[in-house]
Amino acid sequence: MNVSENPPEYRAGKEMSYLPSLEDAWIYCDGEKIRDYGTMNDLPEAYRNADESYNAESRLLMPSYCDPHTHLVYPGSRELEFIDKIKGLSYVEIARRGGGILNSAALLAKTSENELFTMSSERIREIMRMGTGAVEIKSGYGLSLEGELKMLRVIRRLKDAFPLTIKSTFLGAHAIPADYKNDKEGYIKLIINEMIPAVAEEKIADFIDVFCDVGFFTPAETSRILEQGIKYGLRPKIHANELAHSGGVKAGVDNNALSVDHLEFTAEEEIKTLLASRTMPTLLPGTSFFLGIGYAPARKMIDSGLPIALASDYNPGSSPSGNMNFIFSLSAIKLRMFPEESLNAITLNAAYAMNIEKEMGSITKGKQASFIITNKIQGIESIPYSFGSSCIKDVYCKGKRVI
Repeated sequence: MNVSENPPEYRAGKEMSYLPSLEDAWIYCDGEKIRDYGTMNDLPEAYRNADESYNAESRLLMPSYCDPHTHLVYPGSRELEFIDKIKGLSYVEIARRGGGILNSAALLAKTSENELFTMSSERIREIMRMGTGAVEIKSGYGLSLEGELKMLRVIRRLKDAFPLTIKSTFLGAHAIPADYKNDKEGYIKLIINEMIPAVAEEKIADFIDVFCDVGFFTPAETSRILEQGIKYGLRPKIHANELAHSGGVKAGVDNNALSVDHLEFTAEEEIKTLLASRTMPTLLPGTSFFLGIGYAPARKMIDSGLPIALASDYNPGSSPSGNMNFIFSLSAIKLRMFPEESLNAITLNAAYAMNIEKEMGSITKGKQASFIITNKIQGIESIPYSFGSSCIKDVYCKGKRVI
């Protein structure tokens, strides 16, 4: 059993390989919380007759996955663009033709809130079955005041309907909508003057995000939007350096972003910038896999002393999967991360990237009883090794068994 008596906020550099554990262990949960744990030879008599018990002999118990970057509230899939990718079109080329984010935005405008909630609920059930106990969900397919509020209201309904922990992020600055194709400044003013105040008034977002990359929003534009979000109590979490060296890392750090996400393009100077901050670098290898682009330099980042979080980027265009077990595998196969590093990246560090490290991310007394029980496996290395297969037997969220 992976346990951590006094866990840090996150683990960085060499510390990412540290994974404390107990053999022949027991855990006692009281409602939604972990009350106690230890080895079987010191199991208190009072716990031997619990109302419910579970024999996990020869299995591994570990914290549930935290997924700190998704777009899983969306109205429909984009298989036709998938064929375009096979034909050789890039993500940027598809976007320039009116596809990508704008495609989803057009469909979202025709989709009711109830329909969107029903679609998204199926995806929530799916990721829970695969071990995710906490997820961040972004808006960004509305690209209008009404559309963005619709998405954020759906996320709020999901929070109330499911036992996993959900954080919501306002991403009005995801792309330039068709109506503002020739008036980017007008759309930025709409975000700043109307969208952010409305989102704050309804209290339906925890964070604010901007797609700071080539062809989307510049660092200067990003900072303008983030600064307004900060005034309204929204902590930044931004897309940075997915398509090029965009300057997004510095923009994120300058604005005290909780995380900068993607980082497929990361230079030495940006690593130094991150080392001097408390901003979590969050890598999305599923996007690199699906789009056929380069992977973030995780090994170099960890060896330089940085922490790493991992996320699925679950969305209809560039990463249509929320399977964190597969992200675990990609981190080993493509990012050259060791299993201990990867598990810290998708639990404790990912929890930090969602500002829930005091509640989740480790098996710790007083934290949420959200954990995974595996099948009978050799060790945590079996999970990334067995890509395409599930090593999970049971998943608990806040003390409730969900599979």
